[in-house]
Amino acid sequence: MREYTYAQNRKELYLKFGILKKDIVFTISLVLAIMSCFIQAPKLQYINFNVLISLFNLMLAVKAFEELKILDKLAVAILNKCTNSKRVSAILILLCFFSSMLVTNDVALITFVPLTLIISKKTKIRMLDTIILQTIAANIGSSLTPMGNPQNLFIFSYYGIKPMQFFTTVLLLVILGMISVYLLNHRLNSEVLEMELPSIPMADRKKTIVWGIVFFMITASILGVISYKLTFIITLVTACIFDIKLLRKIDYLLLITFICFFIFIGNISNLAVVHTYASENLKSPTSIYLSSILLSQFISNVPAAILLSKFCMNWQPLLLGINIGGLGTIIASLASVISYKLFIKKNPQESKIYLIKFSLYNFSVLGFLTIVHYFILALM
Repeated sequence: MREYTYAQNRKELYLKFGILKKDIVFTISLVLAIMSCFIQAPKLQYINFNVLISLFNLMLAVKAFEELKILDKLAVAILNKCTNSKRVSAILILLCFFSSMLVTNDVALITFVPLTLIISKKTKIRMLDTIILQTIAANIGSSLTPMGNPQNLFIFSYYGIKPMQFFTTVLLLVILGMISVYLLNHRLNSEVLEMELPSIPMADRKKTIVWGIVFFMITASILGVISYKLTFIITLVTACIFDIKLLRKIDYLLLITFICFFIFIGNISNLAVVHTYASENLKSPTSIYLSSILLSQFISNVPAAILLSKFCMNWQPLLLGINIGGLGTIIASLASVISYKLFIKKNPQESKIYLIKFSLYNFSVLGFLTIVHYFILALM
């Protein structure tokens, strides 16, 4: 009996610590959140419930699309029009790039990364690099519009920027960023796709229409047109009526990861030393620019934008730095955490190699864009 109890306890401990070992980003976020709580007392207001609920709604809708084979249907349509894997990657990257301008980088990734994973499964082609480049493309593409990401929306409204001023400030960044992604994709090995996949019939037309309407409402709530609380209730009720099993298939660990990051970011952002550094060093366009890039690497670009805006009136270098700063570490833009989590859920054994390649790709693009815009700001 003792041996059985010991074996059970050992198994439970292994499962608990196995999750920590397998999901490195979750482990890091949990450790950072706990450590920061010893420095600063956490507050409930640090947690952005709008983001969490919107993310839950999106995951539920995309999971419904998966179950209805809508993503499979789209995957087959793309594959039947492409002759090699490099062209498939280019289409998937462009989908993230352009859609992120309208529906935010988070929505673009949570919609199209699952599609990439389905295509990878159907073709037996490894698409780790493609997903990383999709993430970079979504972060860069979202820089072009005020509603592309939360930090842009905040800066746009906080400083009262005119649309044309906004576009002209970030246009070069977006062009150079996309050229960089194109060149990185061009370096990937190209595998010939010699297959003609049969078209997949729509599983349930009624459910597809209903979930399509729900997805549209979720997107509208993210853009602030509809209340996110109302959308949450509608999404939850829809799932309960049509397929309650969907609620068991959501990646709740991703939501907990975001909560941990919100706590860590909130605690660090309110430290006196951070405020002292900001007030003493934000005196020139280049210092604002470099500080926003550097700070984004540690507390992510959304809170960095909110924090630095309190100490500077020059919005152009802040806007550039915050958007470029979304590249680099995996927490520099929390949208990057989404694609990572979606990938390792299907490929847990590739967690480390994903983070290594993610860092190589991101820091190379980050370095290039940082240097180019630094010289532009210095000349101005």
